[in-house]
Amino acid sequence: MHHYLNGQYFVVLMVVVLFATIGFVSNHYFKPEVAHAQTLSSEEKAKLQSEYDQIQKEIEQWQKVLDDTRLKKNTLQGDVTTLNAQIKKAQAEISQRGNTISRLAGEINEKAARINTLEERLQNGKESLAKLMREKNSTENEPLVTLALTSQNLSDFFDNVDSIDSINRELQTRFAELREVKGETEKEKQALDDRKNQELDAKYEVEVKKKEIDQNKKEKNDLLAVTKTEESSYQTVLADRQRRAEEIRTALFGLRDSQGISFETALNYANIAQQKTGVRAAMTLAILSQESDLGKNVGSCLVKNLETGDGVGKNTGTPFQQVMKSPRDTVVFKAITDQLGKDWSMTPVSCPLGAVYSISRGYGGAMGPSQFIPSTWQLYVPRLAAALGVSLPNPWNAQDAVMATALYLADLGAGIGGYTAERNAACKYYSGRSCGVGGGPGNTTYGNSVVAKAQQFQQNIDFLKNL
Repeated sequence: MHHYLNGQYFVVLMVVVLFATIGFVSNHYFKPEVAHAQTLSSEEKAKLQSEYDQIQKEIEQWQKVLDDTRLKKNTLQGDVTTLNAQIKKAQAEISQRGNTISRLAGEINEKAARINTLEERLQNGKESLAKLMREKNSTENEPLVTLALTSQNLSDFFDNVDSIDSINRELQTRFAELREVKGETEKEKQALDDRKNQELDAKYEVEVKKKEIDQNKKEKNDLLAVTKTEESSYQTVLADRQRRAEEIRTALFGLRDSQGISFETALNYANIAQQKTGVRAAMTLAILSQESDLGKNVGSCLVKNLETGDGVGKNTGTPFQQVMKSPRDTVVFKAITDQLGKDWSMTPVSCPLGAVYSISRGYGGAMGPSQFIPSTWQLYVPRLAAALGVSLPNPWNAQDAVMATALYLADLGAGIGGYTAERNAACKYYSGRSCGVGGGPGNTTYGNSVVAKAQQFQQNIDFLKNL
């Protein structure tokens, strides 16, 4: 009697837990809809792969043209040939991305259909489990003594007991099946998310390539116009390029809470960081530029009380609570400023969210261009020291801040490359969450702004590289 009752309570508990878990999985992820486009047949997939490989050969051919014309750089014919090759290569890359998008669309449709099938199995499994539970309850509600007295003979009694054991075994089988289906569903949904991100990346790259083609066509037409006049006019074109390059190199690259540096110096630091972390230099510069803009718009604060973390606005003197979290960050902040010979009470840090958005939550206290809070900076000190070859990294030093930004972005997934990875890393840099997944005011706006800045910086970097 007690054996069956304990088993019943255990099974009921397991059902509640399992149903709750299954319900979480079904509600946590969006309900996928089967795409209108049909899934790709094996022949269609093979054809797309063949086209992809052929386009790849075309891209490699145009890259060879580009490599061959590098020796003719800064000659009129060489520049026209280079621009033409860049246009043709970009056009081929757009075709390749279109091929990739077609294949991904088929895979997305297959994944969505597979998820629907799995969720149907989950629903059927829940219904089957519920039916078994009802059967179990109806058989176990009667004590064994009652079963024995009401049975016609000993054989009937053991048949009833065997029926209960059979139901228990079937319940365990159903539990195992549902766990397996639930795990498979989670994997398919993750795979679906990955395919959608890849499709978004490909579409973004197509738009970037289209802009590159438009720019290169304009430059090519300008050069062809020169050939219709005289070769000496080409020297004017070269002079304009050099003037633009000098403007890019010497432009002030603003840094939050630190003295600005030239773009050329910032790019050199970012290139070194890219070699160490794999994070694109343009992405690192975009984050630092975005933080600099925030510093101009928001201003900074000064910590005035290490015990409470309260402080004031640097420019206004307005008192603010929770400028820095105490003692987690205030203790480390004082140690950092003491080691660097700075006055902690006069060293600017970011203001709390309440000072920016008029809300009563959140701390400030982030330091320097990379905007690390002191406790986080302390965690990165060993890696920064190793990457920079210094004994004491300085959060207000430009090169140290650039490396710190790149290291953190790498930890957030930016080193993978691609639109979605870099955009989500930017949002996480700002709020700790991916774009569009909470993160407070301006989370997605921040990520979008960083991506746009990165594209602008990449254009300047490519221009300098191609001189």
